[in-house]
Amino acid sequence: MPPRPPPRGGARGGPPRGASPSRGGPQRGGAPPPQSGAARGAPAQAGAGQQHAIADHVQTIGVKKPGYGREGRNFQVFTNHFGAQITDNIISHYDVIHPSEKTLPAKLNFDIIESMQSKCFPQIFTPRCVYDGRKNLFASRDIPFPGDSTTQHEFDVYLNGPPAADSTGNPKAYKVRLTKVATINPEVLHRFLKGQQSHDNAVLTAITALNVVVRMEPSLKYPFNVRSFFTDQETKDIGGGMILWRGYFQSVRPAVGRMLINIDISTGVMYKPGSLIDLCLDFFGKLGNPNLLSPSRGLPERERHRLSRFLIGVRVITNTSSNSRSQNPRVIKRLSTQSARDLKFKLANGSEQSVANYFNATYNRPLRFPDILCVEVGAGAMLPLEVCEVPKGQIMRKQVPSEKTSSVLEFATKKPEARLESIVNGTKVLAYGQSEYLRSFGLGVDSSAPIKITGRILNPPIMIYGQGSRQATVNPRNGEWNMIDKKLYRPAAIQRWIVVIFERQQRFSQAAADDMIQGLRRATADMGITGFQAQPKLTWENPQGDIISVLRKHGMDMRAAGGLPDIYVLVLPDGAADLYQQIKHFSDCQVGVATQCLRSNKCFRAKPQYYANVCLKINVKLGGVNTIPDAKSVPFLADRQNPAIIIGADVIHPAPGVENKPSFTSMVANIDPMFSRYVAISKVQTARQEIIDDAEEMVTHCLRMHIKHKVETGIEQSAAFPKRVIVFRDGVSEGQFKQVIEGEIPKIKAACAAMNLPVMPKLTLVVVGKRHHVRFFPQTGQGDRSGNCPAGLVVDSEVASPAEFDFYLQSHAGLLGTSRPAHYNVLYDENGFTADSMQQLAFTLCHVYARSTRSVSIPAPVYSLADVV
Repeated sequence: MPPRPPPRGGARGGPPRGASPSRGGPQRGGAPPPQSGAARGAPAQAGAGQQHAIADHVQTIGVKKPGYGREGRNFQVFTNHFGAQITDNIISHYDVIHPSEKTLPAKLNFDIIESMQSKCFPQIFTPRCVYDGRKNLFASRDIPFPGDSTTQHEFDVYLNGPPAADSTGNPKAYKVRLTKVATINPEVLHRFLKGQQSHDNAVLTAITALNVVVRMEPSLKYPFNVRSFFTDQETKDIGGGMILWRGYFQSVRPAVGRMLINIDISTGVMYKPGSLIDLCLDFFGKLGNPNLLSPSRGLPERERHRLSRFLIGVRVITNTSSNSRSQNPRVIKRLSTQSARDLKFKLANGSEQSVANYFNATYNRPLRFPDILCVEVGAGAMLPLEVCEVPKGQIMRKQVPSEKTSSVLEFATKKPEARLESIVNGTKVLAYGQSEYLRSFGLGVDSSAPIKITGRILNPPIMIYGQGSRQATVNPRNGEWNMIDKKLYRPAAIQRWIVVIFERQQRFSQAAADDMIQGLRRATADMGITGFQAQPKLTWENPQGDIISVLRKHGMDMRAAGGLPDIYVLVLPDGAADLYQQIKHFSDCQVGVATQCLRSNKCFRAKPQYYANVCLKINVKLGGVNTIPDAKSVPFLADRQNPAIIIGADVIHPAPGVENKPSFTSMVANIDPMFSRYVAISKVQTARQEIIDDAEEMVTHCLRMHIKHKVETGIEQSAAFPKRVIVFRDGVSEGQFKQVIEGEIPKIKAACAAMNLPVMPKLTLVVVGKRHHVRFFPQTGQGDRSGNCPAGLVVDSEVASPAEFDFYLQSHAGLLGTSRPAHYNVLYDENGFTADSMQQLAFTLCHVYARSTRSVSIPAPVYSLADVV
């Protein structure tokens, strides 16, 4: 059995077994959090900068907060949080069950509960309860059930209210059974915010109840998706049958000493409302000619199948005559293969009738376009496209086509000042002060202005370059530096190289090829890489040919002439994703040779800066080292008595709506003591499973390669075996923290134990998250060129967890829109990190990404997983 992880937070809040004796003591975190407004003598903000000691008995999911960082200079920012005042009143929690129903859509569930409260039983449900769309209903008092039972009752609910006594119809009754399951005392939440209460089920349920309260009214009024809702006040038609709506995200979150509401803007992709025919034509970008949807007039089967996938799941209402319109939406299951004229079905008497004739005979509606397709809805009914309309506000839950991504990003991207203004305006749409639900639950929101907090700007690490540099060390400014007059720290060397151009020679001529080769030669010489002055083998090839055979032939030809090539430089046309994949499969999976791909429109008459950037990639592919951080900048990395291995881990899942494809797990780990060279391993596992099944095998591989490289490069044995293992885990949501602790940490420790190292390494695991909505905004005149906060901003108080060891770090300079900080959660720590030492380590690792002279948004080991592996 693999060893179990030690208790989170340790016994009585102390260290896990094997941790440093200083673990958990008040001296670890340094100073308490800076008071908001402390910098430059500014007045403190109300409620900001609160601090508290965490009680010994408090248990956390991950590591208990060790204190607060103090390194760096204070920097005041606004954040997209608003203060919230929570009730002292007891909240009743009920389980919602539809006894005779299968799982219903969330929108229908909301309609049923709304009808139950407002139309069918208003005398019972006053004041109104709030509902999460699935299983949970919360009330600001005990619901006065009719009858003897005070804890359970079953209601018959009609969507349009109770039918009249003389009603001739037979409206459907939905049965709703409510069962009281808990009483929530907000006092547990008050205690949690002060560090006096563990993060247990009672706290989690209380936070859930408050979130349901703030989301109830928008969920009834607007299209919604989990925690965001969308309005048509700001839209953009991007074609392809899609229209973008501006949305608002909101989440009630615990912070240090108080509750906050996190509000952000979001983007919803909607199906274009109106005629279904128009939606289909817009999908193809060919409005105005419905006959394009006719199989008999040339609609290719491939295009019909593509349209069918797009339409699956769309709700439509039918308009069978000029005066008849069904308001009950029906869900499209597929697109027919035949037209309404040709598609036939059997009648009750056994005869056959076409869909077109059926609508003519039954509804006296001759179809205008009988030769176009139909859609199948419900239990197999076929409807002509022309009788279907698409209601407004339907969220498309499929992956956005790649050609539309830029349009979505353009709409979603806002510069910091504009984003904050949009968020503030969003509070008017949310209208917290007018919500009957917030009033009945005693929840108050100060939406007058976003809160101002004090963060810190960390000092960047000093970067070291190679011998011969006019400037051997660089101090990055706002996450950026350049390569002017600098040599690479350890430049690579080659003997032979091949240039293959997958473009017609008329488009990329001999002169263009010579210019590209000279550009590479100058750049490599300037940066210290040797060997590119040798004449390469130059050839033009057909991008539609047998790529792998072509590349193998050129390699073998060069081998016959004197030796295998050290690197292939390949010029590709635009939109050559398939060609790129074939090249990388040949180089990485089949023969193990370095390749550098260039886009023809980028390298044609390119400037020196372009080739300098290319050389950064070439050098590391050939085994060189571009730059390293100065050991003095981060003592943790410089401690040769306690060598460390840093591992990045992530799971990449199939796109939304994609079936029958697995998830891929990946790990990278440094193999040198300068944290500049990495080895990677990737595995396949069950689709959309986040916990890494093969974590033990993958960590074992990383450890073996780490030790092997150090031994082969002559590092003394005492420094070859890692004594510390630091894992940065990407892509894990807060709800999965416990799964990682229980499912991955034992496997990592088992891998370490199986290696029989002289000293059992101490493990630290940190989750790095970017799928959150926390943003920071500089005060006027204090941002960088993009209007964002300077690189190195860290916030570990005020909007961070009251008890968990977490912080936000914006490590990169802004480019477009509003920068998103990374959220770090330390789930396990045997190495006794302080707040300052962990924050400085993370910030330093954001500077060692070899492919750029900029700091990146998350540590290089996990950044590489998304970009390279």
